Amino acid sequence: MLRALLDANVLISAAVRPSGPPGEIALELLSRNAFELVISPGIVAEVERALGQNKIRKYLQDPAESLLWLADVVAVADVVEDTGRVLGVCRDSADDMVLGAALEGRADVIVTGDRDLLALKEHEGIAILAPRGFLDLLKR
Repeated sequence: MLRALLDANVLISAAVRPSGPPGEIALELLSRNAFELVISPGIVAEVERALGQNKIRKYLQDPAESLLWLADVVAVADVVEDTGRVLGVCRDSADDMVLGAALEGRADVIVTGDRDLLALKEHEGIAILAPRGFLDLLKR
């Protein structure tokens, strides 16, 4: 089965707009076991912080429910440690953390909306796709 790391921005987008591609991935396809989810504590913390910010909370139907949903996501994920295994690949060190978590979790693909990560296209054999590209991959 395909192993995918969902970047924080994908999970945040799914919470804000469940009807979009990130929502389809994180809500519908994940619940149907269409792929195995890889996630790290750093990504979870970033999503929790964002869901607690007023600028994000105003878009959530139920902020408390969003945090419960995130807990459910973590419960079904393969949570891998933030090892710091990747350094200096990306301009933003948080992006290096995503690459490291994908390596640690033996992910086949990273799903992200981050332009810096998407520009890489792949890292050490791990494809880097936007949510729409990941949906296309799953539908093949």
